[in-house]
Amino acid sequence: MTGFNGFPKELPRFLSQLEKNNTVEWFSARQKDYEAYVKHPSEEFVVAVGERLRTFCPGINAIPKVNKSLFRINRDTRFSKDKSPYKTNLGILFWEGPGKRMESSGFYFHLEGDLMMVGCGLYVFPKPVMQKFRETLMDKKKGKELQKIIEALVSDGYGLGTKYYKKIPAGFSPSSDFEKEYLLYNGLSAHMEFPIPDLLFSPEIVEFTGTHFERMNPLQKWIVKHL
Repeated sequence: MTGFNGFPKELPRFLSQLEKNNTVEWFSARQKDYEAYVKHPSEEFVVAVGERLRTFCPGINAIPKVNKSLFRINRDTRFSKDKSPYKTNLGILFWEGPGKRMESSGFYFHLEGDLMMVGCGLYVFPKPVMQKFRETLMDKKKGKELQKIIEALVSDGYGLGTKYYKKIPAGFSPSSDFEKEYLLYNGLSAHMEFPIPDLLFSPEIVEFTGTHFERMNPLQKWIVKHL
């Protein structure tokens, strides 16, 4: 494992202050704080969790760079009414396969306010994947496999994405409540939220995160295998 010792306790405080002072002037004056409390620790976290992920998901991408596993702190405000220049959360993505990161299934770590979240899956299907998911769902064997995975995750306390569509898509005749339910989804993901734990600031956060990712891995494997 790497020498990652946990996130600094200044991290949530910095994000909270940024939310109250979301201006270029405020951020520019604290650029070094951002790098020390957010960016550099996040890079180390990506490396450490990447090593843990590869114990059960060898093909994972864990790249400690902005626009790879790390998201830009700058917001794209071109088409938004909210012109705040910076994001006030921390998002870290580990994706599997050679495809584009936002079009690939993977594992997600998120901090915002006083909450931490871990997640897995593909939040929104790219258009070609949407059709393939529906067809795969209707395959009795593959659909039943997914149903068992989802039931196990729910039993373990994980939340799931929610229905997006209101009507069953044309050309599909579901024969079970599970098929009827998931034909209305536009993505497939699981997640769990927690109040920010003390272990965020210790090396234990790597194993904590890795353990949750491993528990959600059956969903990841199903998506990668079938979609």
